[in-house]
Amino acid sequence: MAPPAAIEVQGDSDTTGIILPDPLLAPIPSNDILGRRKKADKAQWGTAAPCDTANFRLKNYEGKPKAKRWDHILTEEAKSRKGNSLKNAAKYLSKPGLITLGGGIPSSEHFPFEEISVKVPTIGHFSEEETRKTGVTLTAGKHDLAEGKSIYDISTAFNYGQGAGSAQLLRWVTEHTELVHDLQYEDWACTLNVGSTSGFEAALRMFTRPGDMILSEVYTFSAAVDCATPLGIRVVGIPMDGEGPLPSAMDDILTNWDVNTRGARKPRLLYTVPTGQNPTGCTQSFARRKALYKVCQKHDIYVIEDEPYYFLQMQPYTGPNSPDVPPPKTHQDFLKSLVPSYLSIDTDGRVMRLDSFSKVVSPGSRIGWVTASRQVVAAYAKASDLSTQNPSGISQLVFFKLLDEHWGHGGYLDWLVHIRMSYTRRRDTILAACERHLPHDIVSWIPPMAGMFHWLKVDYTKHPDYPAESVESIQERIFMGNIDHGVLLMPGSYFYANVEEKHEDLFFRATYAAAPAEKIEEAIRRFGESIRKEFRL
Repeated sequence: MAPPAAIEVQGDSDTTGIILPDPLLAPIPSNDILGRRKKADKAQWGTAAPCDTANFRLKNYEGKPKAKRWDHILTEEAKSRKGNSLKNAAKYLSKPGLITLGGGIPSSEHFPFEEISVKVPTIGHFSEEETRKTGVTLTAGKHDLAEGKSIYDISTAFNYGQGAGSAQLLRWVTEHTELVHDLQYEDWACTLNVGSTSGFEAALRMFTRPGDMILSEVYTFSAAVDCATPLGIRVVGIPMDGEGPLPSAMDDILTNWDVNTRGARKPRLLYTVPTGQNPTGCTQSFARRKALYKVCQKHDIYVIEDEPYYFLQMQPYTGPNSPDVPPPKTHQDFLKSLVPSYLSIDTDGRVMRLDSFSKVVSPGSRIGWVTASRQVVAAYAKASDLSTQNPSGISQLVFFKLLDEHWGHGGYLDWLVHIRMSYTRRRDTILAACERHLPHDIVSWIPPMAGMFHWLKVDYTKHPDYPAESVESIQERIFMGNIDHGVLLMPGSYFYANVEEKHEDLFFRATYAAAPAEKIEEAIRRFGESIRKEFRL
């Protein structure tokens, strides 16, 4: 279905939109969202205008429970922040007839940009070649808001903004969150940020203090450990299987926590990447997520759900010579195929979900968002106001033109299905190459269900020099042998949650995200040669 034009979007959604009577909790189809938007206060579209997620939610949350309070976990740093006092005054800028000499906001006449244009795909024609031939050019002018052409323009986006982001894009991500997740409590909110790495660092400052330990998968995102270490935070690795962290192991760690042995108080935070986890590629099933959530409830653990790969959930893998599984037929089929998130099962408001456009649109945009209880989002936004300030206005404007005015929610879901199928083909390519080129008695793997990574287990006990030679030494020899053969794979030790804990496995991480099919095939062939030489096969 063709997307509405920019002026139609403004007219339908901001001035004449009709709210259907008592929509309750029924799912809202993606193509109904524009018509259900509440009539907006136009003042919220202005420069540095404050905005509130509650103004953009479409469903009725009456009867849902309130989130728990987290004062006992929030740090003194988080609780003491009062926000940016200068930005707090921005709420008065919309008063009619007000002459302001108070703010340090520069005049847009000094912005040397009259308009910006980007060429993007039309819905259903997403390939690079199709975009070159049939793509459309979206243009944002300097004064489109004042001239009634759009609700977002250069004069607004390129100026200072609020830590929560612009109302224009915050509305879109709020609607998207409702579309995808079945939220179980009333007082949830969203706030924009500059990406999930920044979001995780802010969460550490909000929920931990130097000397604390947090929980994560035994193999975890290395940048998360690198982020925590300078803050004086150590990570406890939870043993994993093919579905991620083991609930029984996590419960055992917390039940038997000994302050003297661990040198830290009992953890209060779980950091997890539930879908297509980096580095293991594993995806937690719905049952696994519910079980881990129950352990968090039992021990009062707050959850940081980092989900950059959530929409890279792929078609089922049916074997190297099996026919392709066709894509979902409808948006609803696509959404139903996704494993429900922690956010969807959270009844306590104990989950901070980190979403990102980095893996599905562009990492350089530095646009993401946080969903959590209003208390936590308010604390997060205050931190943003005094650190990152606000996400890039240029990025926000470009994303608004693409997502809201051009694709709409339905078009974005179509794009995500396109990405899903592309990654499915890449995943199948690397799995087929592994079947052809790797010695199966030495190297084993579980086909990833999502994400960008293939986790290869090497049976070091079959190395001719083991046990005289250590696992660490064998890993280093394989790594350098790979380099000699012209292929780079990341050693599993790079991803230890805690290097001081005992590790008895040997893994290498491969990614199928960027290289073309023929390069993936050749890389795995070279890895197979390297392994055979090292193990003297």
